Amino acid sequence: MNPDRSLVTGTVCGVRVEDVPDPLMKEIRILDKLIDELARGKAMAKVLRVG
Repeated sequence: MNPDRSLVTGTVCGVRVEDVPDPLMKEIRILDKLIDELARGKAMAKVLRVG
């Protein structure tokens, strides 16, 4: 997994990714967020807030 995944923020299905208390669910929400953003055509660097 990408070490920069902790930089992913925002909401997935109305739940803020950074507010999920369970570590496994947080990882799942991060992956959901990445997939959603990439499906919309955003660049990986923009999704991960790099550069």
